[in-house]
Amino acid sequence: MTMNERKTIDLEQGWEFMQKGITKLKNILEGLPESQFSSEDYMMLYTTIYNMCTQKAPHDYSQQLYDKYRESFEEYITSSVLPSLREKHDEFMLRELVKRWANHKVMVRWLSRFFHYLDRYFIARRSLPPLNEVGLACFRDLVYQELNGKVRDAVISLIDQEREGEQIDRALLKNVLDIFVEIGMGQMDYYENDFESAMLKDTAAYYSRKASNWILDDSCPDYMLKAEECLMREKDRVSHYLHSSSEPKLLEKVQHEELSVYANQLLEKEHSGCHALLRDDKVEDLSRMFRLFSKIPRGLDPVSSIFKQHVTAEGTALVKQAEDAASSKKADKKDVVGLQEQVFVRKVIELHDKYLAYVNDCFQNHTLFHKALKEAFEVFCNKGVAGSSSAELLATFCDNILKKGGSEKLSDEAIEETLEKVVKLLAYISDKDLFAEFYRKKLARRLLFDKSANDDHERSILTKLKQQCGGQFTSKMEGMVTDLTLARENQTSFEEYLSNNPNANPGIDLTVTVLTTGFWPSYKSFDLNLPAEMVKCVEVFREFYQIKTKHRKLTWIYSLGTCNLIGKFEPKTMELIVTTYQVLFN
Repeated sequence: MTMNERKTIDLEQGWEFMQKGITKLKNILEGLPESQFSSEDYMMLYTTIYNMCTQKAPHDYSQQLYDKYRESFEEYITSSVLPSLREKHDEFMLRELVKRWANHKVMVRWLSRFFHYLDRYFIARRSLPPLNEVGLACFRDLVYQELNGKVRDAVISLIDQEREGEQIDRALLKNVLDIFVEIGMGQMDYYENDFESAMLKDTAAYYSRKASNWILDDSCPDYMLKAEECLMREKDRVSHYLHSSSEPKLLEKVQHEELSVYANQLLEKEHSGCHALLRDDKVEDLSRMFRLFSKIPRGLDPVSSIFKQHVTAEGTALVKQAEDAASSKKADKKDVVGLQEQVFVRKVIELHDKYLAYVNDCFQNHTLFHKALKEAFEVFCNKGVAGSSSAELLATFCDNILKKGGSEKLSDEAIEETLEKVVKLLAYISDKDLFAEFYRKKLARRLLFDKSANDDHERSILTKLKQQCGGQFTSKMEGMVTDLTLARENQTSFEEYLSNNPNANPGIDLTVTVLTTGFWPSYKSFDLNLPAEMVKCVEVFREFYQIKTKHRKLTWIYSLGTCNLIGKFEPKTMELIVTTYQVLFN
């Protein structure tokens, strides 16, 4: 016999040898006294399969061995695995299942190695399921299909026990649920259909029972604390033993039962609902309310609606308060009404600061709450106080801040901050052009009568207004400020002109402010019979101005002029500052 010739192994003889190896493996798995496989044992078993699959027909036993591979699992499951599982219940059954599944995977791994030659050639050529898959399918078809209902119920029972505060073996649940995932061999169908759907249904029923009691017994803040705690615990469950894909579905069930079902009852609880939380400035509870209600479909709509109602009511109360204060002081001839209006605007700014902080912090800058705040302020910011429109009130408030001797005594930093807030309020005023008119008239007085406290602040608010309302809105106001700068330069040039032309000097100190007609409010101009000295002043300036430009016509607005007179009285001399009209008609 040559070296290439080998003795033919018949099926019965070869399988008998393989059976010994399989029996040894079963004994090891069952914990019976048995030595481990040596490398020689492994090679003998592998070689036997190899030889039986590579013999010439009719002694190629590949198909028969493939069938016997499956039958080995079926026999072991039927004789050992199922009886041991059927005699156990609840948690003990779960522990046995985890052990049996772990053993089964070991058995599949070892037998797949013994029969490896089948995988490489026979199975590949015939497009049959691979050995690993056949081995796992045996457990699925014989063990899993029989027990998955009992297993599911036992697991759900343990989850509910944990929800009630009992300690459970989380590692055990993780191992059991891994079987539902692994048995799908890459698909989630078994986990989803045989476990998850029932678990979600149980979750909904559990939290429905809980919420129906809480809504009757608990205040809104207490209820929300419980709801948030439940959501955290369910997330914790996912991280410890449920599959990660269950998280959104699980949380949705909890949110629906605890929040969606009772949303209106919760928000409208008489002494602790959303109105009460806003009234009592319960910032932490409002933040929690936002976090919870943002998780349910359209959950924030009623919250933002209540927020809008609350802010509108607070603002309207400020308007009424200012109206009452103004009407009660009407008998007093002093400018108390004006002072009340200043206080009103200051209170509106404070109200806006407060609720803008709510929007940014409690409500996480959400657009729905920015919209609610805007709509609320638009309601009461367009109401007048004591006959003055809100546009006029804001313009007067700015004037008080920006003029010398105004009632608002603030640092430079506080002025900047306040102006910023006034411009934010302007966004809610419907008639912004009316504000522009009032503002321009007051700006004109500050500029022409040297009442402006600080040029930088004047320019700063114009920049803010430009950003808020656009360049067209502030173009005339910017022109007015520029006119004053040019007028100062012009006056310097005029004084140089007089010093260079002594004959032209009118003999009176003359200061002329040239304004651009289109920028300034319209002022009436009257022709007056001026005294000769003043006529000379007008003529001298006109000659000077025509040297600079020949295309501009000067119109003199005497109503805006002032004269400084020296009065010689007993016992002393006094300087009087009077209007041009007072000089001419006295």
